[in-house]
Amino acid sequence: MVTRKWHLGLWSAPRQAGVSNADADGGGRSSRKNAGPFSARSIVKEAINMKNIGRTLLTISLLLTGCAVAEAEDVKAGDLVISQAWSRATPGGAKVAGGYLTIENKGTAADKLVSVSADIAGKAEVHEMAMDNGVMKMRLLDKGLVIDPGKTVKFAPGGYHLMLQELKGPFKQGDRVPVTLQFEKAGKVAVSLDVQGVGAQAPGDSGHMMKKMPDHSGMKM
Repeated sequence: MVTRKWHLGLWSAPRQAGVSNADADGGGRSSRKNAGPFSARSIVKEAINMKNIGRTLLTISLLLTGCAVAEAEDVKAGDLVISQAWSRATPGGAKVAGGYLTIENKGTAADKLVSVSADIAGKAEVHEMAMDNGVMKMRLLDKGLVIDPGKTVKFAPGGYHLMLQELKGPFKQGDRVPVTLQFEKAGKVAVSLDVQGVGAQAPGDSGHMMKKMPDHSGMKM
């Protein structure tokens, strides 16, 4: 038997004998259990997924920001670009430290690194270490270092480096040590050396590995 009811001008769904209104119109407990993708459980899962996506996007954003900051630290002076300036932490009592960086000449004319200075050092020079008949030797570049057009010169342990002597204080990992480079054409250029671990071989190196190249860090004079 099917009955029809009118309430305030609205027609209710037909109800069969022995079937409740809740089951007839889909509002019963069994219909709630089978609500499909819009069930309470699925909504909670969706919310969790959206939260995880939000965290992932935030992480990516922070990483991209970090990359942007790293690029912004490159120093431009005329046709020269100075990047990856770093040094090593010094042990207690050390009076000498090395400085490393990369100089790129994007111009059409050569320039020359004439000298270097730093407030933390009583004396600063440009040096080169190279093998001579099987023996590693160091020499002062008293006539400067030429940066040819279109070329990149890298300062690294065991090669070109800034020699900072008569230190007035220790280099601590995480510090930034300001130095001034004097170029023949680009003039004075201020850069900061990011201090890495004691045995670091490159920027971002923790410094826990044994040193592979000779270095001035830790020398006492």
